[in-house]
Amino acid sequence: MLEKITRLFGPVDMTQGRPWEKIILFTIPMLIGNIAQQLYNTVDSIVVGKYVGDNALAAVGSASPIFNLLLVLFVGISMGAGIMVSQYYGSRDRENLSKTIGSTITLTAIASVLLMILGSLAIRPVLVLLDTPESILDWCTSYLLILLWGIAGLAYYNILCGILRGLGDSLSALVYLLIATVINIVLDVWFVAGFHMGVSGVALATVIAQFISAVLCVLKLRKMTDFFDLKLQYLKPDKENILTVIRLGLPSGLTQAIFSLAMVVVQSLTNSFGEMIIAANVIIMRVDGFAMMPNFSFGTAMTTYAGQNVGAKQFERVKQGAKQGTLIAAGTSAVITGLILLFGPLLMGIFTNTSELAQLSADMMKILAVGYIAMAVTQSLSGVMRGAGDTITPMWISMLTTVAVRVPLAYGLAYFTRTPELPQGRYECLWISLLTSWVLGALITFIFYKVGRWKKKAL
Repeated sequence: MLEKITRLFGPVDMTQGRPWEKIILFTIPMLIGNIAQQLYNTVDSIVVGKYVGDNALAAVGSASPIFNLLLVLFVGISMGAGIMVSQYYGSRDRENLSKTIGSTITLTAIASVLLMILGSLAIRPVLVLLDTPESILDWCTSYLLILLWGIAGLAYYNILCGILRGLGDSLSALVYLLIATVINIVLDVWFVAGFHMGVSGVALATVIAQFISAVLCVLKLRKMTDFFDLKLQYLKPDKENILTVIRLGLPSGLTQAIFSLAMVVVQSLTNSFGEMIIAANVIIMRVDGFAMMPNFSFGTAMTTYAGQNVGAKQFERVKQGAKQGTLIAAGTSAVITGLILLFGPLLMGIFTNTSELAQLSADMMKILAVGYIAMAVTQSLSGVMRGAGDTITPMWISMLTTVAVRVPLAYGLAYFTRTPELPQGRYECLWISLLTSWVLGALITFIFYKVGRWKKKAL
């Protein structure tokens, strides 16, 4: 029994066994972990919404797109390292696996220091540039500054979890995240309700919890000496490995940057509709985070699955798993989306004491409904392409649907629906434009997966 439990917390070989079974078993812990991760932001929103007010809720929401934009560097490092780890593990290349992990740890330290310094200087000017309402400007600034000062914990947790998942170990990352989530929830309530620290309290709680989870990841990696070496010599930056991490990760980082930048630009439009629409958008995006969890989880699972099997040169098995994984992801997303629509007003009411705000959020959520199934296709097939080493194609698809479709459509619809009663236009444009970009992205991703150029991108 002890041996079976120990095996659950070790690397998983996804090059053997039934594809759908391997994908599901890998995805379940990661899905639970992603839900727990989403609780970080959700609990922040619930606590400030209930204990401080709707303006504090709007402040946390306005700050989130900017913080996500600052994190794109770590998204790129994590994706590049995860792809390399999965392929080197699949091909049983111990030396390159060790170099990749060591170089990634050092690269993360350098990136954390740079982002902490530069981000802290830029935060308030950016918020002013985006026309953040004066009533929430100070709250947004303090929230973001605290998150930036603790950026190393968040960066290391996400990147080290990416390494663990590349090795096929999604369960350890789940356990560490659950521990950190409980700590985050307790500290949220303690700092805000007990010490009356406002939005600064929820930011500080998140930073402390992320540091704890990062330390747990480091301790886990130090025990996995059967598969790679975590010695001082490998922490020395290896030029070839770092360049490969950047080459593979940069497109994913740019994808996240494009998406986050678009969110920041659209946030400016959102701000023009006033505090009520800002707060509604925060609530929708929090619930949206949970609706998207199966899609992101299956996408990451498909990256690891494809990476290991491409490393083992089993391309037919990759295609078999891609079909099965995408169908399961779409079915799961359809069920969860149905539940969110059915219980929408009740869910939205968790975040606010204002019934009008809860109903408005539920009505707008209906616009996005079918888009979650489309995103299941996009995330799963993009995961396959990334795992094979083709990170460029998902990047430009995201660029096209976000920059050329979502942003212009949002502003265009707002402009053409202006009336004397609605001088800024109809606020529904925020979510109609997002739905359109999701559906178009799924169609284009499917076409390029079928073309099959990703098969030629293996390391």
